[in-house]
Amino acid sequence: MKILKLFSQFYILTHRNSVISSVGVGLLKHGGSQQCFFTHSEDPELKDFTEYLDSLKNYEKSGVPKSAGTDSEEGFDLGRMRRLMALLGNPQSKFKAVHIAGSKGKGSTAAFLSNILRAEGYSVGCYTSPHIQTIRERISLGRLGEPVTVKALSSLFHSIKKIIDRAVELENGCISHFEVLTAMAFTLFAQEKVDIAVIEAGLGGARDATNVMLSSGLAISVITTISEEHMAALGGSLESIAMAKSGIIKHGCPVVLGGPFLPHIERIFHTKALLMHSPVVLASGTGNQSKIKGISMYNGRLCQSCDIVIQVERDINLFIELFNVQLYMLGSHQLQNAATATCAALCLRNLGWRISDGSIKDGLQHTCLLGRSQFLTSEEAEALGLPKAMILLDGAHTKESAKALVETIRMTFPKAHLALVVAMASDKDHVGFAREFLSGGQLEAIFLTEAGIAGGKSRTTSASLLRDCWIKASKELGITLLRDKMSEYQELDKDQLGSSISILENKTILAVEASFLRSMKVADRILRGRTGNGLGIIVVTGSLHIVSLVLATLHG
Repeated sequence: MKILKLFSQFYILTHRNSVISSVGVGLLKHGGSQQCFFTHSEDPELKDFTEYLDSLKNYEKSGVPKSAGTDSEEGFDLGRMRRLMALLGNPQSKFKAVHIAGSKGKGSTAAFLSNILRAEGYSVGCYTSPHIQTIRERISLGRLGEPVTVKALSSLFHSIKKIIDRAVELENGCISHFEVLTAMAFTLFAQEKVDIAVIEAGLGGARDATNVMLSSGLAISVITTISEEHMAALGGSLESIAMAKSGIIKHGCPVVLGGPFLPHIERIFHTKALLMHSPVVLASGTGNQSKIKGISMYNGRLCQSCDIVIQVERDINLFIELFNVQLYMLGSHQLQNAATATCAALCLRNLGWRISDGSIKDGLQHTCLLGRSQFLTSEEAEALGLPKAMILLDGAHTKESAKALVETIRMTFPKAHLALVVAMASDKDHVGFAREFLSGGQLEAIFLTEAGIAGGKSRTTSASLLRDCWIKASKELGITLLRDKMSEYQELDKDQLGSSISILENKTILAVEASFLRSMKVADRILRGRTGNGLGIIVVTGSLHIVSLVLATLHG
C-alpha cells in the first residue's frame, strides 16, 4: 500500500507539470536544479556534416567484425587514429582526461562524474555514445553540460574537412564514422580549453579510437563492469574482454574498478595495473558500504534515497560519507555506478583537484539520462494516445541489464504487472535477455517489434526471430506462453478484451507486431483488462534505438 500511495503521489506530481521539456538533450540547470531535456531531429545546418559521416564506415550500423576490439592483428588500427590526430595537431594532448571503459554502466558513470566536476565549477568536456535523438548529445561542453551547439559542430566540421579528407585518402578510405566523431570531440575540447574531459570508450579499450591519450594527459582510468556483450568482437571470452578493457590503464595513472568482478577477472586488472605501476581503487570492495534506503520523491520526481559510504585503504587512501543522497537514476546498478563515479572524484581530489563532498553529492543528485529507467509524464503518455498509462523506457539490451531492470522495477513497484514492448539488435543474447524477464514474474504480455539500429536495418533482429528466442527461453523455464493472437486482440473492444483475457490470467501473451506504437496501445488494453484498478506498467526496452523511436514520436 505504501508503494501504491507513493506511486499516486509520483503520478500526480510528475504528470501535473512535466519535468522533461522538449527543447534539447542533456542536463540543464534551472534555479540550482538540473533536468533532462530533448531535441528534435538534426538541424538542417548539420546536413553536410551528417551526410559526410554517413559516407564513412559505421560499425554501429553494420556491426563490429570478429576480434575487431582486441589487441591483435585483427583489431582496429589504432595507428590510423593516431595519424588522424597528428594531422589535427594532437588536440588530445591539450587537456586532462578521465577515460571510462566497461561492458555496462560507463555512460551513467560518465554522467555522474561529469556532473560532480561541473558542480565544483569546472568546465567539462564529456564524450559518450550512442545518442538518442541527436548526434550532438555525444559531445557536451562547459559548466552546464549542454550538448555542443549546431553552430560549433558545423563550424568545426567545415574548418577541418580538408584535413579529414586528406586522412581518408591517406588511409585508403578506412577512416570510420566513430574515428572522425572522436577526433572532432577532442578538437572541440582543446579549442574550448576545458578543465577536464570525461571520455567513454566505444568498444573495448585497447584498440578503441578513444585510446589515443598518453599517460601524461590521462588523470585516471575507470573500468565499470565486465559481461559477455560484444564477446565475438572482443576475443570470445570474458578474459579476452577484460584484457581489451584493461588497455586503457596507463603508466602511473590510477585506475578505478567498478565491479563487482569475478575473482579471476579482477586479477587481470590488478596484473595489468601492477605492470603499469598504476594504483588501484576497487569501488565494489568491502569499504563500499553504500545502500538504498527506499524510494521517495525529490523535486517532484521519483528517486531512490541512498547512503554512499566509501573507505579505501589499499594503494590510495579515500574516504567519504554521504547520507540521504537522492538519485534519479534508479536501481542497485545505478548506485554502484554512482559509487564508482564517487571513487573517481575522490581519486581526482587525491591528485590535487578541488572537489568538495558537497559537489559530489550535488553532482550525483542532478544526474539523469534519457532511456535509463525513464518514466514518461502523463502529457507524454497522452500524446502517444495512451492517456493514464504508466510507461517506462529503458535501453536494457543484455541479460545483465535486463536483470537489473527487473530488479529495479520490483524494488520500486513490487506489485506492478508488466507488459513489454521489445526490439533488439542482432548481436545480443536474445534468449538470455528473455529469460531474465520471464523469470521476473507478473509479466502479462510481450510484444516483439523492430527498430532500426543506428539508422539502418542490417543489425535489426526480426520480430519473428525474437519470437523464437522468447519461446525457447519460456520452454527452458517451463513457462507456457499464449502465442500468435495479436490480430484477435486488436479486434476486441475494451469490454471484450477484459472478458477474454480474464480466463487466461495465468498465461503470458506473446505477440509479434511491426508497429511499436500499436504494440504499446494493445499492451495498455491488456494491462487494464488484467489488472483492473491495479498497477500496470508498459516497459519499452531491448535497445536505446526503440527508446529513441518513442521519444522521436513525442518530440519529432
